[in-house]
Amino acid sequence: MSIENREGQMHMSKESVIDWLLGGDPAIRWQVMRDLTQESDDRVAAERSRIATEGWGARVLGLQSSKGNWGGEADARNWLCTSYTLLLLKDLGLDPSGEEARRSIGLVRDNIIWPEPMGGLPYFDGETEPCVNGWILGAGSYFGEGSARLVDRLLGEQLEDGGWNCNAPTSRRSSFHSTICVLEGLLEYEKAKGETAAVTEARSRAHEYLLERRMLRSLSSGEVIDLNWTRFSFPTTWHYDVLRGLDYLRSAGVKPDERVAEAVSLVAKKQDGSGKWPLENAHSDRVHFDMESVEGEPSRWNTLRALRVLDWYSSRNSKPTFKI
Repeated sequence: MSIENREGQMHMSKESVIDWLLGGDPAIRWQVMRDLTQESDDRVAAERSRIATEGWGARVLGLQSSKGNWGGEADARNWLCTSYTLLLLKDLGLDPSGEEARRSIGLVRDNIIWPEPMGGLPYFDGETEPCVNGWILGAGSYFGEGSARLVDRLLGEQLEDGGWNCNAPTSRRSSFHSTICVLEGLLEYEKAKGETAAVTEARSRAHEYLLERRMLRSLSSGEVIDLNWTRFSFPTTWHYDVLRGLDYLRSAGVKPDERVAEAVSLVAKKQDGSGKWPLENAHSDRVHFDMESVEGEPSRWNTLRALRVLDWYSSRNSKPTFKI
């Protein structure tokens, strides 16, 4: 087959996948339009506005109690459910300026206080664990409630190797799980408030923590730390995996280098014959309801994120590196 015919076949394959993605929820469609098909800002905004009243976004918003929380009675476990839910609403892309978002976030801000064993502060000022505080900072910043106090706490908890760990100070070695949660929160804060030298430096150190380990390997042994990190899920909640880590680097504008090549290759190899990516390693602590099919079947979330990661990596070269 000639190069021209092969490239044409790849183009048609990607177009069919794009059509399949656009047949999904508004939360998928607006991100496809923004990240993959480069639609106009007006069209993207119009599609995004539907999240509050249709599909997954509307369903999640409808589950919030009048006290601001999700998950039933506001015991310790359901503080966690509320945090997962706000993280999900951010990832769905609910318009933070919309009436529905302002009402929902107002209920959280005005009603939820962390229990004393978890710090006793207003919700958006955070609790005691850096991984949870990363979600809170990310969701709070996205929805206009970013806390400088929480940023200062997280910066003070960064470990010598560049990452974070919810088990510190007992452990002085960072955790990929904690680190990706904090990184996402700090990035969202800088998007909302503007870059600062302290936050940018902290993120750069944490990027090196991930990159030095090739996104999945032990620095000391070179072995893959956890095979679950090679299986991709959504929602991710507190769990790290390679696709989540790469999609963060893409969103942070990090220029890809050879240290992500193995991880990107892993993502590319997961693509099936129809050009899609499967749902894997679905977590038992998902938020409220399953948004997609069973494990092993095509996932719009994983396909969307994988395609934009491959586009990000391929952009460093003059020609695409991977089949899309």
